[in-house]
Amino acid sequence: MVLGLSLQDFTTLHVAISLIAIVTGLIVVWGILHAQRMPAMTALFLATTVLTSATGFLFPVTAFTPALGVGIVSIAVLAAALLALYAFDLNRAWRWVYVVAAVFALYFNVFVLVVQGFLKVPALHALAPNGNEPAFIVAQTLVLLLFAWLGTLAVRRFHPELVR
Repeated sequence: MVLGLSLQDFTTLHVAISLIAIVTGLIVVWGILHAQRMPAMTALFLATTVLTSATGFLFPVTAFTPALGVGIVSIAVLAAALLALYAFDLNRAWRWVYVVAAVFALYFNVFVLVVQGFLKVPALHALAPNGNEPAFIVAQTLVLLLFAWLGTLAVRRFHPELVR
């Protein structure tokens, strides 16, 4: 049991929160690319992404895993995004700190989604049963390249002070 839920129910809750974080993150990044702050959607994205990482730490563990490493880095990235947005109001360098952190946070969620897809979806699992086969590496490389491109574009385009 985790938080009074069976492990299966807790996993379902964690996955639901993660999917909300991914969908809202995609909307927020779209807004960033169009110099829109989208305060309510951004708050939902950041809150659900923090919850995704936090609930990930509640699963039973017996050793340090790559998932724990991603969770730790994700929390640090989210702290930077939250500081940049809410403490420093995107002033000066905090604008690009926020953009990079928000895109990275979404990337981590999508990275884990791809990992879980290859673990849980039979057709994908058949292509990469160990997680180190070419299909998995190509998928993760494409996700990384996509987010590197989006992040670069977002830093260049996100100037909400010019749109006010």
